[in-house]
Amino acid sequence: MSTRTHQQDEAYQVQVNAGIKGGLRGASVGVGLAILAHYSWPSFRRQTLAFKAQLVSVLAISSLVISAERALMAYETTKRREENIIRREARLDLARQGLVGTETEIAKWRASRSSDNLSSPSNSGHDPET
Repeated sequence: MSTRTHQQDEAYQVQVNAGIKGGLRGASVGVGLAILAHYSWPSFRRQTLAFKAQLVSVLAISSLVISAERALMAYETTKRREENIIRREARLDLARQGLVGTETEIAKWRASRSSDNLSSPSNSGHDPET
């Protein structure tokens, strides 16, 4: 599975989980408000069950959408910050080598860095000094 597909799946799961929680929260608030209005407001008591259910649904769906969108935006912001930190490090390292930090050079830098991390002793599970 590619990195992009993995990130898309992860973002989808973040959005689904937040949407479910937000929808349940909105539905519970809507039901609570409907019960409160039913017992305290005579004109609301005369409304049909379908109208009351529609009001609860509007709160639940709105909360679902807003929660899912906020969670996705927070996830994207986090990923963007992480990517910017890596790109800044790459540009600085490439500048020290006398290279311009183009997309191609950053991709090469990232590939060499990942191959260096895979072959380093710290990732092999043993300490070379012992």
